Amino acid sequence: MTLSQDVALEIDITSEVCPMTFVRTRLALDRLTPGDFLLVHLKGREPLENVPRSATALGHDVVSLETDPLGVSHLLIRRGAAPA
Repeated sequence: MTLSQDVALEIDITSEVCPMTFVRTRLALDRLTPGDFLLVHLKGREPLENVPRSATALGHDVVSLETDPLGVSHLLIRRGAAPA
């Protein structure tokens, strides 16, 4: 995966199951400042559906989502503005 953005933080949640997949993602996003990028490595149908949807619902931007030949997906999220 080639990235044009600077990734501030990278996490691997391939061994996690829901709901921990998004809990770990949210904790990582909370550590970032608005505009920073988080790269999440995940695996499985449920996290692939839920993590991007939940991040978007919280006001973050899904920049890209790619799945490699081994079935690991790489999700790039840009942290949105802090809640008012």
